[in-house]
Amino acid sequence: MAIQSNMIPLGTVAPDFRLKDTRTNQFVELHNIKSPIATVVMFLCNHCPYVKHIQNKLVETARSYQAKGICFVAISSNDVITHPQDGPELMRLEAEKNNYTFPYLYDGSQEVAHAYHAACTPDFYVFDKNLHCVYRGRFDDSSPGNNKEASGADLSHVLDSMLAGIAVRHDQIASIGCGIKWKKKEDE
Repeated sequence: MAIQSNMIPLGTVAPDFRLKDTRTNQFVELHNIKSPIATVVMFLCNHCPYVKHIQNKLVETARSYQAKGICFVAISSNDVITHPQDGPELMRLEAEKNNYTFPYLYDGSQEVAHAYHAACTPDFYVFDKNLHCVYRGRFDDSSPGNNKEASGADLSHVLDSMLAGIAVRHDQIASIGCGIKWKKKEDE
């Protein structure tokens, strides 16, 4: 069942994190990788058809904007007891197979997803140079089954505005995707 992302208040300060990158096995901390222009924090996972639908265009978009100084980082927070296909080793393989140019971090405790009020995959947050939220919402208006090709239009518009020094529009549309697979209380 598809659900919408939570729309945290604009201006919210990005919660810091220290998570392990599944590709390098090194810890990544937000305050160490943030960009002086914009930082995009994405909640993804391996199995979600909504992520699969945009995956190629997302990698292309990230590569293009990384070349302009914008940081991208992806986080998977799904419960690997119920969804073992979203575990760290398979995340590493997914990132390699799809040529991710950004860290793909594993949030096994789900603390980071809770801190961001993440609800679904994919879920996108864009923060300015001071790590204040300027965007939370969808990649574009495409989704599996609506016959629209992924374009990255919504995210690209935000990043183009930031690169040009133009204020980001406040009329933002929530992302839609697979709900994050939360751990049962007894699993924590």
